[in-house]
Order: sequence, then structure tokens, then C-alpha cells
Amino acid sequence: MTSTAHGTVQAPRSPFALLRRHSTPVWLTAMVILWGLSWPATKLALDVVPPLWLAAIRFGSAGICLFLFVGLRGELHLPRRNDWPIVLSIGFMQMMAFTGMGMVAMTHTDTSRAVLLAYTTPLWSVLLAWLLFREAPTRLQFLALAVGLAGVALICSPAEMDWRAPGTLMGAGLLLAGAICWSAVILHIRRHRWQSAPLALAPWQMLLATVPLAILAYATEGSPAGIPVSTHLLELLVFIGPVATSACFVISAEHGRRISAFAMANFTLGVPLIGVVSSVIVLGNRLSPAFFAGLSLVIAGMLLAAYAGRAKSRTT
Repeated sequence: MTSTAHGTVQAPRSPFALLRRHSTPVWLTAMVILWGLSWPATKLALDVVPPLWLAAIRFGSAGICLFLFVGLRGELHLPRRNDWPIVLSIGFMQMMAFTGMGMVAMTHTDTSRAVLLAYTTPLWSVLLAWLLFREAPTRLQFLALAVGLAGVALICSPAEMDWRAPGTLMGAGLLLAGAICWSAVILHIRRHRWQSAPLALAPWQMLLATVPLAILAYATEGSPAGIPVSTHLLELLVFIGPVATSACFVISAEHGRRISAFAMANFTLGVPLIGVVSSVIVLGNRLSPAFFAGLSLVIAGMLLAAYAGRAKSRTT
């Protein structure tokens, strides 16, 4: 502020101050774009790297970056006793199971279908909360389930998928199983009382995911020494791991807490949409009328689930 003969005048804000004030939507938009683009990048890497080794490399490289980042901030320490359940839950169920099953599935299905089925987590969260915690869905949540699951059924139907193709049904089943695992983790996160910041726990979660993934990969896919390394592959691995995993985790942890859960849920709806569009552009995936119909139903169901959750939280 400055003083004049006519009183106090508000000084104009610098562009940097305005940028800091409005940086959260910008960073979250960048995060959503990077997460969406990581799906076709992963598909390209799977042409060279076996799926479980790719999952292990992803979290191994991302974990190293986060250990360095958290250490430089002076926040690196062993998880406290009360945080170990959430470390194990995220490390094993979300990172190891969801990603491992998802990458195996992507060797049997189109990327556009994979990203959409993987992001049906809001639907399964409603169902699991009902089954595990006796949280009866509201009418709007029932509608969200009906609409979203109708879309899932259409995408997995013979009208969209060739059931005779080897691995097709297995791929869809692995993606849905991974989404259910992630949904269970989401419910755990909502109920966990954090002793440490989520970002401080992330490197340990990635370490817990990397070790069993690498062991499973070695046992089922052999030594990684036979993977042909190229500049293009290294670029893909850097993008999938340090950029789209560790950097995006930092963005989510730092900026996701500055907006409501409802707003964050709406932001992440952009991930499957960007994943589908980028798969069409980068990989040449073709989208059938049945897929468009299923996509519309799934997205509508996820939106309804987000709105229903917000309405329910206001009444409790």
C-alpha cells in the first residue's frame, strides 16, 4: 500500500504474486496432463520392456528421486508406527498391485480402454464403502453406480471387445481388479490419521512396491539384462518414472491439499480423458461407437459419484 494526499491506495500486485496465488490450478492441470500422457508412453515402453520390470523401474526411479527430494527438505525419516498401515496399504495395493496388474493388462488391451477401466475407482469406492463399512449409498450414489457400471459393462461387452482374442478378458479383469485395489486404498486414506506428511511417506511406499515387483519380474520375466536400451527408451523411462510419477506425486501432495476433495476428484477426471485422446493421437487407437457410449456413461457415473459424495458429506 502507498499513502497519498487522498488516502491509502492499494499498490498493484506484481505478476509473480498473482502467479503464486493462482499457481495451484496451473500445477494440478500440469499433473493431470502428465498423468494422462503417461499411459501412451507406458504402452510404447511395453514394446521393449516386460510389464513387471517396467513397473519396478517406474517406482524404483521415482522412489530414488523422492528420497533425494524429501531428504533435501530435511523431512526424510522412517515412518512412525501409526503410519505403517497406510505405507503398506499404498505401497502394496495401490503401487504394486494396481500398477503391476495394469501393466500386464496393457499388453493385452488398447491403452484407451485400459486407462478408462483403471480410473473407475470412484464407482468401486462407493460399493466397497457399502460392503466393508456399512455406509449405505444414497439414491444419487446408487444412480452413479448404475450409470458407471453400465458403461463398464458396455466397454467389456462383445460389442466393444473381441472375447476370442487371447488375453482380452484377462486384461479387462486385471484392470478392474487393480481399480478395486486402488479404491480400497482410497477408503483407507480417508480413515487414516496421519502422523507424517504424505510426501514424507511416499519414498518408503515406492520402495515397498519396487522390491516385490523386481522379485516377481525376475522370477517370471527373467533378467533385465536382455532389455535393449536406446535413447528413446531412456526418454520414455524418465518420463514415466521421475516426471509422471515422482514429480506428479509432489504436485499432488503440495497442491492437492489446497483444494477440496470434490474439486480434486473433478480434476482427476481429466486423466482418463487425456489418456484416451493422447492414445488416439500417439498410438492410433480407434474408438468405436460402443466405446464412446461406454466412455460417456463411465464419466457420467464418476461425476455423479463425486457430486453424491460431496452432498453426503454436507449432511453428515
